[in-house]
Amino acid sequence: MKRLTRTTLAVLLSCTLGGVASAADKGAKTPDPSAATAAPNGGKGKVLETMDAGGYTYLKVEIGGKPTWAAAPAFKVKKGDLVTVPPGAPMANFHSETLKRDFPLVYFVGGVDVEGGKKGAQAAKAALGEDHSKPKIERVKVSGVKKAEGGATVGEVFARKKELSGKEVTLRGKVVKFTGGIMNKNWLHVQDGSGGANTNDLTVTTNGTVAVGDTVVVKGKLATDKDFGYGYRYDVILEDAKVAKE
Repeated sequence: MKRLTRTTLAVLLSCTLGGVASAADKGAKTPDPSAATAAPNGGKGKVLETMDAGGYTYLKVEIGGKPTWAAAPAFKVKKGDLVTVPPGAPMANFHSETLKRDFPLVYFVGGVDVEGGKKGAQAAKAALGEDHSKPKIERVKVSGVKKAEGGATVGEVFARKKELSGKEVTLRGKVVKFTGGIMNKNWLHVQDGSGGANTNDLTVTTNGTVAVGDTVVVKGKLATDKDFGYGYRYDVILEDAKVAKE
């Protein structure tokens, strides 16, 4: 968890971050590799313009004499600030319905370093929640949770992660942690009493809302070795899951 990786959060919203924008920001086309040459992908420069929308901060930065649009989880920045933008995932012809604006090219990144302010890693932690991938779990009694019909247990998901990677997985468990509105998704930690010290807690992203202590059935696509950057790496994570309370 100490590794500092510049993997972008177009991972989180496109989950590759499955839609790089909020639910309201739609219409991004498949990234056009040739568009990446239109503006520098990362670098240091002065902020020319900035705005917030859908939990993200969009900023236009002059890098190497060329204007570059980038977007990162919401953070404090103002026009004239000197920032360092890490390389990101290019989204060509991106339309934000929230802003009512089209971007010929915007790079989605995990965090931006602001001179004299929070570093990108700190900003990312603020957005994801401190120690999100190793959360402080609420004291929830997890017992008597029956395996979902045709599904898997948490322990089985970890044990069979290579086999299940990229496939739809169903499981039943208790919600032991809930964090809402992070990267335009809700984050759950689900346990069912199976697994060991490092394989008994499954992270789930969803648009559904539940409470700590709820018994839920979750169904989503399993991703493995998911790295959101800045040390937030998951051996397994269930993404964009449908959640049903019981």
